[in-house]
Amino acid sequence: MGDATISVQSVSKWFGSVVAVSDVSFEVRPGITGLLGPNGAGKTTLLRMMSGLAKVSQGRISVFGEDPRQTTELYRRVGVMAEHESTYEFLTGRQLVRLSAKLKRVADVEAATTRAIERVDLLAAAERPVRTYSRGMKQRMKLAATIVHDPELLILDEPLNGADPKQRLQFQELLRRFAQEGRTILISSHILEEVELLAGTVLLMVNGKLAAEGDHHAIRAALDSRPYHVRVVCDGPRQLAAGLVRLDAVDSVQVDPDGGVVVLSRNVAAVQTSLPRLAGELSIRLVRVEPLDDSLESVFEYLIER
Repeated sequence: MGDATISVQSVSKWFGSVVAVSDVSFEVRPGITGLLGPNGAGKTTLLRMMSGLAKVSQGRISVFGEDPRQTTELYRRVGVMAEHESTYEFLTGRQLVRLSAKLKRVADVEAATTRAIERVDLLAAAERPVRTYSRGMKQRMKLAATIVHDPELLILDEPLNGADPKQRLQFQELLRRFAQEGRTILISSHILEEVELLAGTVLLMVNGKLAAEGDHHAIRAALDSRPYHVRVVCDGPRQLAAGLVRLDAVDSVQVDPDGGVVVLSRNVAAVQTSLPRLAGELSIRLVRVEPLDDSLESVFEYLIER
């Protein structure tokens, strides 16, 4: 726990008879951590408790070793960007970020404001009213307001909503730079592929509980009760399928409409070792071997099914 930026210990949160978060424990360290789950999984409730905006019903949360509900000085080290946070539409982008800098008691307000807007690449639009921005631009200017005091910890709830592909790439690169600077970034998102690319650690929430924790490969490997799906593209699919059926490591084989061979196995390492040998014996040329389950989307679907 010594180097954990956020520590969540046996935390539960209920609203009347509704349990939003149930006995959740994890730690968040420097780097990028992704918090994933379907709507109603408890992600936003967790983020609000970690931000000090909501009280835990049971358990304990500490940020930099302090209680976020009790230590006001902590907020100078933390930047929070809420998903449904409103903006003052009549303000210009610069005025919005400047207001945040003043609230955070930044020493040089003007310099910090310009620097934050420059980091999100919106200097050209800084003097325009926020109401004239696209949703993606609003998100980026909100991010500028979030980082204007140079926080060590960023808590971002669905920050990529409304961003176009170019803006998403810019945002991802910005987060990577923050992580390289030694900051801690906790990002909640339903865009699984992007979190898969960004996050070194993934926390999966399902029905208020922490369903899995680790990188997406480790999570998938832990689900050994489910077979892996591997697709093999070759120049003799039916002959290869007939040969694969005889392997002990293979549960089942089918040839898909495109001519690929889909193998179900609980021991993919054995299949991958046997494939070249089998293809050689049958004089079959292997074109491509690809795991169909080795993605965060697939892991997520499996966890919900469970």
